[in-house]
Amino acid sequence: MTRAGIDQLLYLMDQSFDGNDEHSLLANMGSIQDEDWQWLPQRGGRSIFDLVRHIGECKYVYENHAFGDGSMRWTQPETVPTIEPNMARDDVLAWLRGGQLALRDSVAALNDDEELTRHRRANWGEKYETRWLITVMIQHDLYHGGEINHLRALSQDNDRWPSYGE
Repeated sequence: MTRAGIDQLLYLMDQSFDGNDEHSLLANMGSIQDEDWQWLPQRGGRSIFDLVRHIGECKYVYENHAFGDGSMRWTQPETVPTIEPNMARDDVLAWLRGGQLALRDSVAALNDDEELTRHRRANWGEKYETRWLITVMIQHDLYHGGEINHLRALSQDNDRWPSYGE
């Protein structure tokens, strides 16, 4: 019985969510100012708040379907923990961390690496290997963290790399 694969996925989950470098989701949220939260670029359709709500809701829903009873439904919004735009930033972060912790705890509870190839339910009804579902959630944090960083940079008018000049 080995857990090397599980431990590696847990490490990657931690790094993509709250790692110490600029790539993690929370690092990309660190310099968001209040005025950035709902800001939209010209022709934009999603704010930083919208992305954070999407990321967190997915954490709760993916965990519920892959490891829980599958009771959370996008078509029944009252079944999915969510946030509202007027919530305090600390409450939003606590909610986001709660979704991450639920998902992480479920992965950490796997008995051994053999469970990583076990098929589990995705929220759209199909079944995938556990490792695939976990990997999607790791990629999800990194992908949307980059989007958040870009929206923040556009909102703050500092969307450039200093070493490349103006």
